[in-house]
Amino acid sequence: QVRLVESGGGLVQPGGSLRLSCACPRCILSTFNQYVIGWYRQATGKERELVASVSYDGKTNYANSVKGRFTISRHNSRKTVYLQVASLNPEDTAVYYCNTVPENTNSWGQGAQVTVSS
Repeated sequence: QVRLVESGGGLVQPGGSLRLSCACPRCILSTFNQYVIGWYRQATGKERELVASVSYDGKTNYANSVKGRFTISRHNSRKTVYLQVASLNPEDTAVYYCNTVPENTNSWGQGAQVTVSS
């Protein structure tokens, strides 16, 4: 089972950037490496959406709404996945979660709040 922990959220002005981290401290490395890991987000009153994903070998996919602004990366030996978010706008305000792709019901963490506001 993959238990993921998000960190790095915060309050940022429009146009700003942040780096979110998703770690799996209790994972066995070989287990972590089996999974595609994704970053999801859920804004108030909206459904959760997958915004980016990365495979073991670094293949990435992005939602159209974040393409060119968000960058997902993976450091396998650290069992950590990062999401660099840039050129933020108020519509990016949400709780950001990481999970496997497809998602595992038991792997949701508490998420990281990102608030974009002046």
